[in-house]
Amino acid sequence: MASLNPNISEMRPVIRQLDEGAVNRIAAGEVVERPASAVKELVENALDAGARRIAVDYADGGKTLIRVQDDGCGMTAEDLPLALSRHATSKIDGSDLLNIHTFGFRGEALPSLAAVGRMTIASRARGADGVEISVTSGVASPPRPAAINNGTTVSLRDLFYATPARLKFMRTDRAEAQAIADVIKRLAMAEPFVQFVLRDVSGEAEAREVFRAEAEQGDLFDALHGRLARVLGRDFAENALPIDAEREGLHLTGYAALPTYSRGSAVAQYLFVNGRPVRDKLLVGALRGAYFDFLSRDRHPVAALFLDCDPTLVDVNVHPAKSEVRFRDPGLARGLIVSALRHALAEAGHRASTTVSKAALGAMTPEPISARVYQMDRRPAFASAPSFYETAAVWGRVEAVELPSSEAVEEQPDYPLGTARGQVHENYIIAQTATGMVIVDQHAAHERLVYEKLKRQMADSGVASQALLIPEIVELSSGDCVRLMEVAEDLGQLGLGIESFGGTAIAVRETPAILGTVDARAMVLDILDELTDQNSSNTVQARIEAILSRVACHGSVRSGRRMRAEEMNALLREMEATPHSGQCNHGRPTYVELKLSDIERLFGRT
Repeated sequence: MASLNPNISEMRPVIRQLDEGAVNRIAAGEVVERPASAVKELVENALDAGARRIAVDYADGGKTLIRVQDDGCGMTAEDLPLALSRHATSKIDGSDLLNIHTFGFRGEALPSLAAVGRMTIASRARGADGVEISVTSGVASPPRPAAINNGTTVSLRDLFYATPARLKFMRTDRAEAQAIADVIKRLAMAEPFVQFVLRDVSGEAEAREVFRAEAEQGDLFDALHGRLARVLGRDFAENALPIDAEREGLHLTGYAALPTYSRGSAVAQYLFVNGRPVRDKLLVGALRGAYFDFLSRDRHPVAALFLDCDPTLVDVNVHPAKSEVRFRDPGLARGLIVSALRHALAEAGHRASTTVSKAALGAMTPEPISARVYQMDRRPAFASAPSFYETAAVWGRVEAVELPSSEAVEEQPDYPLGTARGQVHENYIIAQTATGMVIVDQHAAHERLVYEKLKRQMADSGVASQALLIPEIVELSSGDCVRLMEVAEDLGQLGLGIESFGGTAIAVRETPAILGTVDARAMVLDILDELTDQNSSNTVQARIEAILSRVACHGSVRSGRRMRAEEMNALLREMEATPHSGQCNHGRPTYVELKLSDIERLFGRT
């Protein structure tokens, strides 16, 4: 069988030292996956150089040109050749790879890029002359004088011309351009005090500005809020909750959106560790866990979160792209995110996102009347308009008109959700507020209130467990057994009692009573899958709270029931006093608020 394997030869293989060009191209395969990766490396270098203005130009999705210009500290004629050498960097001295305070530190980006594209670097340090150097096929030219302002401009042309096989895996120009824009926006969120400009210079047409973010002013929170409004939109800024929490050396800041402002995918989740954009499963799982009680599985939260800590508490040297990190205490990081977000959501009370009311107003906007009007049908400008009674008499559509009483309506207290004025279709409560009106879905609102009450009762009395007459024995791998026993205490608090049963088996002795008859083995395997994927599990808690949600649904005010005024007002007051009452158990809004100014605009009264 060995002779059939083409990779096995009777001759002893010879160990060879790869030349520098091949080494650089291999390194580029790890660091530079696509044009967006090159942009990321170059912009991070600019930020590490202290730049306050960064301009990025690209052509053909970055395949033919990437140019990054900054006003950072710049380089001298002596620095440029060294900057193009592998593992040459000004970021660290190599003595401590855990104490890293910069974006870059490997010293691989510039030589890797130069190995797969045609690169030109022009730079000028303060107090020095401008200098330029070019690299083609890994061969650098001698430095030569250049006319340039303080800072650095890196131009990278014909990316991957030296590795044409990689070009076959590039996506369309539009897709690559979108990836570049995403990189710039993430870095712009991380550095709100830096100006970013992104331009498309493809073809012979004038440069098209794709994105611009001016440097923000004020303190960090104000600057971040302004930058997020620019990058993620005003709707996010209006519906985001500020996050500021600290625990045992970890500091979490940022903004997280209300549950009613959610997305159909996880594309609007931005996570940063010590200012570095990351895509980390632990942090994504923590974000999902914080919202799992407020959103259905097909909806995803929107957030921009910044976790800062001492560099020695996190390892960023996990992958060449530096997009993954490892925390010394993963449980601490996850717990901080979950608790901080849940606290912020509770503090929001009954608040719902403004996009709900905007969608409602959009649905009610009258269609423009396109019927043609002829001159013979027009009334003279000096003629008085027909009265309502005259029109009714002509068309025979009104037999009697009953005007409302002119008596003054009794003044009501200024409640956030207003005072009930009526009920429509036996399901929607109409309430008047000081600045407009509120429409409440009585069933969805009361369902949430009952659900929150049941959760409080369960938290106070604990989760009752039922002992199995015959324990369920589940055989696992050694790794899965250890992983499951690490969370045995947490599972026990939720009514799921497990213990070791010798070897790699565990015994399930108790299950949550509220779940009734359950497949203990299937539940254990589901928990393990979630632990493997997210380093945490909400399986048991989710199932328990799903039962509570169904109980709340059956125990709440049903649609079609007429409610008295005092009942409707009591429901409104309880909503105001209950956290999370702005959305139902599935993340949908329980009420819509319409401002009087918006209503008047619908009728052309502004």
